[in-house]
Amino acid sequence: MAMKINKYPKSRAMFERAAKVIPSGVYGHLGPAEGNFIPVDAFPLFGEKAKGSYFWDLDGNKFIDYMCAYGPNVLGYGDEDVDAAALEQIKLENCTTSPSPKMVELAELLVDTVACADWAFFAKNGGDVTTLSIMTARAATHRKKIIFVNGFYHGVAPWCQKIDYPGVLPEDVENNLYVDWNDFAALEKLVAENEGEVAAFIAMPYLHGNYFDNQLPADGYWQKVRKLCTEKGIVLIVDDVRCGFRLDLAGSDHFYGFEADLICFCKAIANGWNVSALCGKEYLKSAVSGLSYTGSYWLSAVPFAAGIACINKMKKLDTPKLFREKALTLTNGLRAAAANNGFDLVVSGEPALFYMRIANEDTLMLHQEWIAECVKRGIFFTSHHNHFMNASLSDDDIKHTIDVAEDAFKAVKKNHPEI
Repeated sequence: MAMKINKYPKSRAMFERAAKVIPSGVYGHLGPAEGNFIPVDAFPLFGEKAKGSYFWDLDGNKFIDYMCAYGPNVLGYGDEDVDAAALEQIKLENCTTSPSPKMVELAELLVDTVACADWAFFAKNGGDVTTLSIMTARAATHRKKIIFVNGFYHGVAPWCQKIDYPGVLPEDVENNLYVDWNDFAALEKLVAENEGEVAAFIAMPYLHGNYFDNQLPADGYWQKVRKLCTEKGIVLIVDDVRCGFRLDLAGSDHFYGFEADLICFCKAIANGWNVSALCGKEYLKSAVSGLSYTGSYWLSAVPFAAGIACINKMKKLDTPKLFREKALTLTNGLRAAAANNGFDLVVSGEPALFYMRIANEDTLMLHQEWIAECVKRGIFFTSHHNHFMNASLSDDDIKHTIDVAEDAFKAVKKNHPEI
């Protein structure tokens, strides 16, 4: 029996409405403007409801969702335990003049859970806390320069964009230095060339950028980086916004056997309730305290209550182990489905946040075509981004995903008999 192929007339009509009143209609990585949705007509642009591992678009099409709202869905959409905690809290207070004790309780839980954490500072978005980490490092060291890893993504503030991006001034990035991932010799040389001037080294725990295979740290890489930063008085910042709690509930630095000075969390803290956190070492606490940095909704109580429930449930389920096991079953099945049809599907990065690329040719066009065929059949992948596991994903979901992927490979093969 042929699989149903999705159509999106209501989604398209809503996008036309949106484009009249919202720049780009759907902006950023959630919309078609950034190139992850190719061809655009294969993807829904608006959702109507979500539960567990699924969401439904405006046209009633159901998807098994491997983007998980680009990370926040860690337990399953609408998790009953997390939402019950949030709804119980909303009966008491949320955004009020004085903060709720839930703020303290969540901070205590993070300090107890995250290996390198002596304190926690809350905001809303990942970019809020990566920016705070840079400000903290500069305040603590009285230095200007920041070392980045090429291929990085730390948010959209001017300091972490590129000099040729619209709206970014040369002054915004003039103190930025760049080094390749896993090249410790180059990092050591860069630090020596800027002796006494480097405030921080900031990096993801492993390199999981877009449009290229993800790369794990080489053996001993992080241990050498940690030693160098300690010797040179450089603040070591781990951007764990994407990976946080998916590899290790104690932090991805703990997973790789070292301790960061500052670590940034967001996506998986509260299963979609909006909160982020910067955690760090005691010696940086006074530097954070001295900054003028706040937001209108940063101390709202409902996300704190959700975060407490989410972290405790992740501990109970041992989600890092769960994600790894389910992801290996999934990605092994996807690779086998590819091979059955003459395709070489490369899967890279950590299994819980796997990245895929069809390696039969270098243009990525075949890969985009296969992704589109999967989406049209109800499996929501995107072309050039890592994907996420969530705790509600069932064995049947994984089996169905592999079956759909096989059908999608057959469709691409039919269009490309030369493969």
